[in-house]
Amino acid sequence: MKIKLVLENGKEFIGKHIGARSDMSGEVVFTTSMVGYQESLTDPSYYKQILVFTYPLIGNYGINEFDFESSKTWISGVVVSSSCTYPNHCELRSSFDDYLKKQNIAGISQVDTRSLTREIRNHGSMRGIVCDILENNEQVIAKLKSTDQTIDTKEVATNKIYKISGSKEEHVVIIDYGMKMSILTELLNRGCTVSVVPHDISYEQIISLNPDGVLLSNGPGNPSDMDDNIIFTIKKLISSKIPMFGICLGHQLFALANNSTAYKLKFGHRGVNHPVKDLATGRIYITSQNHSYAVSEDKLDRDKLVVTHIALNDGTVEGISHVSVPAFSVQYHPESKPGPHDTCNLFDKFIDMIKRRKTNA
Repeated sequence: MKIKLVLENGKEFIGKHIGARSDMSGEVVFTTSMVGYQESLTDPSYYKQILVFTYPLIGNYGINEFDFESSKTWISGVVVSSSCTYPNHCELRSSFDDYLKKQNIAGISQVDTRSLTREIRNHGSMRGIVCDILENNEQVIAKLKSTDQTIDTKEVATNKIYKISGSKEEHVVIIDYGMKMSILTELLNRGCTVSVVPHDISYEQIISLNPDGVLLSNGPGNPSDMDDNIIFTIKKLISSKIPMFGICLGHQLFALANNSTAYKLKFGHRGVNHPVKDLATGRIYITSQNHSYAVSEDKLDRDKLVVTHIALNDGTVEGISHVSVPAFSVQYHPESKPGPHDTCNLFDKFIDMIKRRKTNA
């Protein structure tokens, strides 16, 4: 069955239907990852986005029971050049197509994804809709522009506090803005006791949990659209000098709480091959990334923050650290699911901060 992807600028891409039989709209973005499609499908940061895979064959190892980043798929739709019909892997439990159907996600294959990616790179990320090939494009675009694309964090984050006990003394509170499960796993693997809390929790509620450290998670959307109370809570946590670690959206919120700003990138960073430079050591790391916004270097409050990492592809800010508080953040994903494990040691750095503060208390 032939269907099409229509972009809001009128450009259309015709292909073959995969997944669920339903119209799906969202911001059209691309990832350069060769593997890790299961992790990407279930990453809450892709909420309300149509994900284009630039790698030509997707689904060749199917879907397994282990590589989920949340309990469901968050993307609005998926676009591939070729969807593997007969996957093969020892951990295989479902095909890519069957999983999309089960999750009610529409997809389109046999698309010239190279041309589509160039369109996004040239004109920037834009909204699109996957629909029947016979639908009128002008009507489809009108429908698309009337669709609400606002991100409500409560739809992707926990609405209650839950705690998982570890083998060691460190107690970390994760503020969930759309957390990937691998972030939680990295802390649990290091023996931490972890409390996961809602995105709109108050400072007083967090303090009542007696945390040794606070982690600001990843998540979807524009950081500037977040409620002022969320930024206020982070400000108070910084003032309390509790060790803090921000990842992706958490990195942007950490910057905003320190009187800095963020802006939208033309087409974002998505993939597992993004080179990042550590300015202190000169070392280059290959990182996993998935974000549309970046921290503004020219509007950084230099009395509070210092840039620690930059992206080598475009020079954008990839890491910052507070000058007087044990707190830092990175734009990339050190939990690296999917992606290389170059920067997993940042979780060790965070725990070392916690231990030093407890020792000096």
